[in-house]
Amino acid sequence: MKRESRSLPVWREDVPFRAAEERLVMRRQFGKFMVLTSLGMFLGNLWILLKTWRRRAQRPLSPVISVAGVGELAVGDVKIFSYPTANDPCLLVRLGPGDWVAYSQKCTHLSCAVVYERATGRLACPCHHGYFAAATGAVLQGPPPRPLPRVRLEARGAEIVAVGMEGEEHG
Repeated sequence: MKRESRSLPVWREDVPFRAAEERLVMRRQFGKFMVLTSLGMFLGNLWILLKTWRRRAQRPLSPVISVAGVGELAVGDVKIFSYPTANDPCLLVRLGPGDWVAYSQKCTHLSCAVVYERATGRLACPCHHGYFAAATGAVLQGPPPRPLPRVRLEARGAEIVAVGMEGEEHG
């Protein structure tokens, strides 16, 4: 016996297992692996869901800011402003005598800057030829997957103010 153990490598003596059995996985081991992996994935997804809910609950409502004076823009004119933060460019468009709309200036395709085309009455993304309806923000043509995010506006006295984004609770 000593002769056989001497002929084996040192690591074989320290870790005695049979090579034929090491390739076999028992049903019980496989089942345990699958249950633990599934549990880990479930807990990871649950963690992501809870973080998302917590972040939404803690998110402050958009501020109320003055965007323009009622008589500041002529029909068909545009003003660029930032809302709800300084890093969120938006467009204010005066469509008619008492009709103002505002949208995020970031295209919903790849965040290129959207511009207003007065001649066609639509918002255009020059990067990939995407077009949006100025009145609704709906996609008219091109690769954008969804409408432009709309800024809720209110006329307060002689000012047009931004009060929030569509889809968020009004505060």
